[in-house]
Amino acid sequence: MTDVFENYLSSTGGLTAEEINFSAQFFKPVRLKKGDFFIHENEICRYIGFIANGAVKAYNTDEEGKENITCFKFENEFVTSFQEFVTQEKSGRSIRAIEDSIIYRISYPDYQYLLAQVTAWNGVIKSVMEQEYIQKERYLLNYNNRPAVDKYRHVLSSEPMLVQRITTQDLASYLGITPRSLTRAKGQIHKPNVL
Repeated sequence: MTDVFENYLSSTGGLTAEEINFSAQFFKPVRLKKGDFFIHENEICRYIGFIANGAVKAYNTDEEGKENITCFKFENEFVTSFQEFVTQEKSGRSIRAIEDSIIYRISYPDYQYLLAQVTAWNGVIKSVMEQEYIQKERYLLNYNNRPAVDKYRHVLSSEPMLVQRITTQDLASYLGITPRSLTRAKGQIHKPNVL
């Protein structure tokens, strides 16, 4: 178990050192190369993971094979297709590494066992679910039905990590615009002032 994960669990304030040590045995490290899948769309969602290092994107694919990116997750965040993980159904989206990543994952049976043994995990998961909900609400509020330049301006001010670590094509998909529109928006915002 990495110090990153243990430090995260300690920071939640909900788990004792003994509970963290007990929990660690259920989380197995998985190394993903850029482009590797953590979860496949249309397959049973068997794992929840904690990103110790790297980044992933979550997306579904439309009829034409186009990716529609709904979120990005980075270090110190949990990742899964939550609804389908809880119900053990086929995932409605894929989760794929956009950087070489290390994810500590737990299987659904181990997750259920852990919740039964360490009730404080319910608080951790509640907090994770609340963050997921807040992230989705912010996305809808800030990126739906707005001009490309406003979307890009918002990314710069509140999610600058996306601009630094995400490709133009992936960022455009996330914002619901074309890569060309994103390039134009960047040009409008970053154009030099001419006297």
